[in-house]
Amino acid sequence: QVQLVESGGGLVQAGGSLRLSCAASGSFFSIAVMGWYRQAPGKQREMVATVTRGGSANYADSAKGRFAISRDNAKNTVYLQMNSLKPEDTAVYYCNRVSGGGVVYSWGKGTLVTVSS
Repeated sequence: QVQLVESGGGLVQAGGSLRLSCAASGSFFSIAVMGWYRQAPGKQREMVATVTRGGSANYADSAKGRFAISRDNAKNTVYLQMNSLKPEDTAVYYCNRVSGGGVVYSWGKGTLVTVSS
């Protein structure tokens, strides 16, 4: 059974930075496109960034220039470096395997990011 465990969230002031991690179990990781998603209170979950197995990244417009997604295939871990955080970045952040325009696995618990103004 695949497990996705997100960590690294917390409370940060606007303009600050956080680095999120997502550890994945299973042998799929090195070949998978992985993505970070977020869900703010009262809103639908949205894609933040994705990264291919070779490290090519794609970002939502809201994340461009501020966030950086990366991965360590040896550690089965994907990261999200978030800089210049804004209050509107407040959300629960999740990772998942991306395929066919959707996600593959059940969502993990996520990690809460709260940005104060």
